[in-house]
Amino acid sequence: MTQLSAARRGRITPQMRQVARVEGVDPEFIRDGIAKGLVVLPANTNHKVKRLSAIGKGLRTKVNANIGTSPDHADLQEELSKLRVAVEAGADTIMDLSIGEDLDQIRRAILKRADLPLGTVPIYQAVLQAARTKKSIVNMTRDDILSAIERQAEDGVDFMTVHCGLTRRALESLREQGRITDVVSRGGAFLVTWMIANNKENPLYEEYDRILEIANKYDVTLSLGDGLRPGCLADATDRPQVQELICLGELRDRAYKAGVQVMIEGPGHIPLDEIEANVLLAKKLCKEAPFYVLGPLVTDVAPGYDHITGAIGGAIAAMAGADFLCYVTPSEHLRLPTVQDVKEGVVATRIAAHAADIVKGVAGALRWDERMARARKALKWKEMINLALDPQKAREYHSSFEGVCTMCGKYCAIKLVKEYFKRQ
Repeated sequence: MTQLSAARRGRITPQMRQVARVEGVDPEFIRDGIAKGLVVLPANTNHKVKRLSAIGKGLRTKVNANIGTSPDHADLQEELSKLRVAVEAGADTIMDLSIGEDLDQIRRAILKRADLPLGTVPIYQAVLQAARTKKSIVNMTRDDILSAIERQAEDGVDFMTVHCGLTRRALESLREQGRITDVVSRGGAFLVTWMIANNKENPLYEEYDRILEIANKYDVTLSLGDGLRPGCLADATDRPQVQELICLGELRDRAYKAGVQVMIEGPGHIPLDEIEANVLLAKKLCKEAPFYVLGPLVTDVAPGYDHITGAIGGAIAAMAGADFLCYVTPSEHLRLPTVQDVKEGVVATRIAAHAADIVKGVAGALRWDERMARARKALKWKEMINLALDPQKAREYHSSFEGVCTMCGKYCAIKLVKEYFKRQ
């Protein structure tokens, strides 16, 4: 029985109870959200996750961290170090986006050590397999793709990005639009290449019912990917993006009808003033399904600081109703992230998520800030450090736990006013 089928029957599963405790809500709230398609609980029946996460309406905004190898740099131990650091920094989920070396070995090693839900993009494995055994990615078959999806589901992958909405109709819209950056999604680029070379429809779209059967069998949550997400501000909210999103709304309905948990992926590079509209559009077209966004990045000119541009956009998107933020690291657009990049990306995105949760009225969000404020007034440095979102960095910056910090020294505003009130 899947989480969705249980929820529809009025049954509260142990997994629902677990996430309800963490969220500080009644288990019935979780069950009802899943039953209505407003919440997903990624939990593959073959993966025993210690730290489950529910994603969706009324819950804390979740943060995903991407790790994984590239053809130019493939070091399993380094990726496992990134996994550890991402978990320690507070990520809620992990995605393995490996495209270098033995993907089965890498994924299974991460699954074995992942206490969090794990996501993948199966088209990567199908493409790499075709390139290695059939000399070209355009020789990939539908069965190659379905085999990769089933293999990863059987291994225990909890959620998968599948770019099923990138249809020939959307591709024609892309041709007519005249974008600056065309296609920046890796999975989207693979599929566009295959579709043009073979003059055929997207196999993920045509085989969607078979994908739903696999997802239902293992209770894999489908994350309907945005293969035509904008890669620069000038391409934001254009016809190809919206055309794909309309299709994702239709595919959401088919997944829900088939008893498969589903969420929707969103852009991308978006100007500040278009973010709220993008969230509203996705929520309307996809019937309030959980919305998973990359960033959004609010400017194209900050390489090396894109964890900041992503956090700015993420805070606005989450405030507007996005439920799940995919982190962006400082190395976005420049290189494969290092272990330190992973930590900085997670922390920056958690800041964005928490800032939005305060506005959303998420249980306990504002209370955390109030506790910090009281500790600051009392100049309780150890308590402030422990309450910090990143205690390690706060501890490094403040070397002494006594008295005041070196910013104001004896002219500390809080200390001066406290002493004045004492004399009254």
